[in-house]
Amino acid sequence: MPAERFHGQIAGVGSASGVRVVVGSWERTPLGSFGDAMVETAAGHRVLVAPSVEVAEFIGATYVFGEVRLEPITVTAGGHAWHVESPSLTLDLTVGGRMPLGRLLQLVPSRVATSRSWATAVDPIARVALRGVRTRGTALEGRREYYGATDLHAVTSLEGSFEGMPLGALARVDPPCRFGFSSTPPTPSVTSVVTTVVTR
Repeated sequence: MPAERFHGQIAGVGSASGVRVVVGSWERTPLGSFGDAMVETAAGHRVLVAPSVEVAEFIGATYVFGEVRLEPITVTAGGHAWHVESPSLTLDLTVGGRMPLGRLLQLVPSRVATSRSWATAVDPIARVALRGVRTRGTALEGRREYYGATDLHAVTSLEGSFEGMPLGALARVDPPCRFGFSSTPPTPSVTSVVTTVVTR
C-alpha cells in the first residue's frame, strides 16, 4: 500500500480559555513544506486552518473537523520561539528545554524511531504513559497512521488569539484533542516527528 511520510515538528498547547491548538511545521512532505493548525474550542468545535486546497484535502481525509478554513498561514519554528499567524489565528510560543522523554527518544536511532514497526511496538506504552497519546491507529477512509517521535521539548509560555479573542495563559492539553485517534501529550510541548500515512 502507498505510504506518505511527513517530516517535521508538532506543537501542542492548551490555554486558559479552553482552546487547544495543534500546529504542524512540516519540512519534508509529499506536499512540499508547509504549516497548518488544528484548533479545538472549549465547546468542542474543531477547525482546520490550511494553506492550500491540496493540504486541506489530504488532512481533511485523515482527521475529523467541523470546519475547514483555507487561509494563508505562516509557521515560523526556530530555536526557542514559534510564531504562527493567519487571519483567524495568532500564536507565539516559547520553547524550553528537552523533556525527560525527549532525552530517552534521543537514544533511539532515527531509522528505528521513525519506522512503522517501532511505532507499533511502543503504542501500548504511549497509551499508559501519556494520556490521549497513541503512536499508531486507523484514521478516516481506512488510512493507517504511525507517529515516530525523535525529540520532545517543553513549551513554557503562550500568547495569542483565535477569531480575535485572547487565548489566555498556557495550560495543559486537557481534555485531549479529538481530531483523530491520538492527541498531543497533555503537557504543552513540541515533538519532532515523522508521520507515516498508509493510504488504500
